[in-house]
Amino acid sequence: MNKIDREFYHLIDILKNSTREQLVFQMKENFKLIPEETQRSIEDYFRKFDYWGKLDIKNNELEELERKADSFVNHLDDYVWLYERLVDYRSKKLLLAIVRNWYQYDFCILDETIEKLYPDYFDLDIVKCDKNEVVVDLGAYVGDTIVSYLDMYGEDCYKKIYCYEITDDVFQFLKSNLEKYPNIECCKKAVGDRSEMLFINESSVDASANTLSDNGSNKIQTVTIDEDIKEIITLIKMDIEGFEQKALLGAERHIKEEQPKLLISVYHNHEDIWKIPRMIDEMNSDYDFYLRNHGGPIFPTEITLLAIPKEK
Repeated sequence: MNKIDREFYHLIDILKNSTREQLVFQMKENFKLIPEETQRSIEDYFRKFDYWGKLDIKNNELEELERKADSFVNHLDDYVWLYERLVDYRSKKLLLAIVRNWYQYDFCILDETIEKLYPDYFDLDIVKCDKNEVVVDLGAYVGDTIVSYLDMYGEDCYKKIYCYEITDDVFQFLKSNLEKYPNIECCKKAVGDRSEMLFINESSVDASANTLSDNGSNKIQTVTIDEDIKEIITLIKMDIEGFEQKALLGAERHIKEEQPKLLISVYHNHEDIWKIPRMIDEMNSDYDFYLRNHGGPIFPTEITLLAIPKEK
């Protein structure tokens, strides 16, 4: 057993032999050991981006710690399952780094896993593309991911691209930025597990962090990929602020029948990291899984799951 394996399974044993209350207490004590400026930065980050729960140690508001403890207590077997399904040790070390950061606030190992060779989503050693690609970009924002795709693979390396974005102003930038490229369709729609009308919750920080809810004033049509795109899809990218699980359910037919490459953000809560691979595996078990990190060293963000069809 190599060093990464030893460290991962040792950490799993520690978590397995701890109660929920012990985990919350130990994470709180570990948090107190980091510099106060970093503590304030983390707490402020959780206030701005309400994905993971509130954290205010001085006022004993421990929601973020409690959610992590719940994830560890209820789903350690899922973390082990994912670790053993990951194809390379870059991915395995990243999963170790995420769990260690959540529990111990270890910034060093998380920093070691930050990807510097390739841009987000497009690891050339893993994600192979050709001129027949039909690409679906969920959370297209201003088209930055598609511009990155065209830069990495070439402007002739696709057949059709669909871009989904929900925010009015951003959508105009998206169309403008991509208008010179042929066969790109920009869709002002949300994507989920069924067709319905939902509402946009506008982030006070950045439009890229806008989310969806059941009530509000700014309506948006929500569709499923299975209903909205009838042709064969070869690649789906998702970064839709915690709506990835629902979008996956709405693309189940494509995943089962066509097995597109799946490039999915898995950092918007404390369960996507294991649950989204589980969901994909239940739909179609012929995928290999990789993890890549394009975030920072303090807290695991910009974590991408690459689900790639197994070679026949």
